[in-house]
Amino acid sequence: MRTRFFAAPVLAALLTAPGPAADAPKPVVLPKLDPEKLSDPKEAAAAVELVEKHFAGAPQPEAVRMLVAILKGSQLNGTDGWFGPSESRYTWKWLVEYNQLDPKVTAVPREKFRGSAALFDTLDRDGDGKITPSDLDWSDRSPYVQQANMLTRMFRRFDMSGDGRLTREELDEVFKRLANGKDYFTADDFRRAMIPRGPAGFSPGDGPTVPVLVKGLYAGEIGSIQEGPKVGTAAPDFTLKSVDGKETVQLSKETGKRPVVLVFGNFTCGPFRALYPDVDALFERYKDKATFIMVYVREAHPTDGWKMESNTRFGVAVKQPTTTAERAEVCAQFRKKLNPGLPVFVDEISDPVGNAYSGMPARLYVIDAKGKVAYKSGRGPFGFKPGEMEQALVMSLTESAPVKAPKADTKAEAPSK
Repeated sequence: MRTRFFAAPVLAALLTAPGPAADAPKPVVLPKLDPEKLSDPKEAAAAVELVEKHFAGAPQPEAVRMLVAILKGSQLNGTDGWFGPSESRYTWKWLVEYNQLDPKVTAVPREKFRGSAALFDTLDRDGDGKITPSDLDWSDRSPYVQQANMLTRMFRRFDMSGDGRLTREELDEVFKRLANGKDYFTADDFRRAMIPRGPAGFSPGDGPTVPVLVKGLYAGEIGSIQEGPKVGTAAPDFTLKSVDGKETVQLSKETGKRPVVLVFGNFTCGPFRALYPDVDALFERYKDKATFIMVYVREAHPTDGWKMESNTRFGVAVKQPTTTAERAEVCAQFRKKLNPGLPVFVDEISDPVGNAYSGMPARLYVIDAKGKVAYKSGRGPFGFKPGEMEQALVMSLTESAPVKAPKADTKAEAPSK
C-alpha cells in the first residue's frame, strides 16, 4: 500500500483562506487510500496499520479517529468511533468559581447564583431548585441525554415531512400507521414501527459501506478533515454572503460586543433538519442578547455520495454542488423547507469556513464577548446538541452581564435604636 498523504478538497481551502492565526491548529493530512479496495477486510486492516503508524506518538486528530473507526467497520451510528465530546470553558468548576463558592460544593442553590432567575432556570435542567454537575452533563452516560436521544429518534420517525416540525395532520397519520385499522395501538405496535429494522439501526437504504464512508470523509461531506479552533483561542475571522448575495457578514465586526453563536449545517443532514427548529427557537429566545449566524456548508448526503433513501422520501435529493452559486441554490431549498429565522450565510465552495471551524456536517459554537471560543460542540450529528449550547450561551451571558448583588442581610442592615 502506498504511503502518500493528502487532504482532498481541503488543500484548495487552505490556499484560498486568510492566513492562520498564531494559535490555529496545524492542517491535518490523511493518507491517500483507494476506497474501492477497502471493502476487503485485509486491505482495510492494512490501511489501519498505515494510519496508526503515521500518527503514532501524537494525539490522533478527530478525522484520523474517524477514519480508523470506519476502516474497523464502524457504521457511524453514534455508539463507537470518533464521536468525541464537546469542549467548553463553562464547566462545573467555572460555575462554582464564578459564584464565589467553596470548590467542594456539590450544588449551586438559587440564592447563591449571581445571574438572573431566568438564566438559573435554564442551567437547572432537572428543575429541582439547584444546579448540580448532573445538570451540566451532556455525555452519552447521562440519563437525560439517553432519553433525549431516544425521543429525538422517535420524533424523526413521526416527522414525515422531514422539516423538524410535527403537525396535527402528521400525528393523525402516525396513529393510523401504528393502529393499522384498529382504533388503538399497543406497545408492541409502537415498538415495531419505531425501531428501524435496517443494519446498525439505519432505515432501509440508508446503511453505508466502507468505500462510501471513506469517500465521504475525504470529500469533507461527513466531517471536515480539519480540527477547528480550540476553546480559549481566538475565533477565526471570515466574511460570507447571504443566499441572495445582498448581505455580507464579517465575524470580527460582530465579536467584542456580545456573545456570538455559530451554527453549521446543511440540507441533506437529516438529524440537523430535525434539530434545527430547536436552534431557531433559541435564536428567538436570545436574539436580543446574542448574535446568531448560520454558515451553510457542504452537503452530508448528496445523491452522488452517501445517499439516504430517507431523504428521498422527504423530497430532499440534491447532488453535491460544484460552485458557490449551486450551493446557494441548495441553501435556498433549505430555507424554503425549514424557514429559518436566524440569518444564513453560504460558505464558499472550497469550504474555507467549514474547514476553519471543522463545521461539517454540523456543529455549534459559542464565541464569548472577547472574541474567544468558549464552547465547541461535538461533531454532528450526534454531537449537535442545542440544549448543551444553550447552557454555554447562558453562562457566557451571565459572565458578561453586571453581577447581581447578593441578598442583603436584613438583620445586619437594621438601624440601631
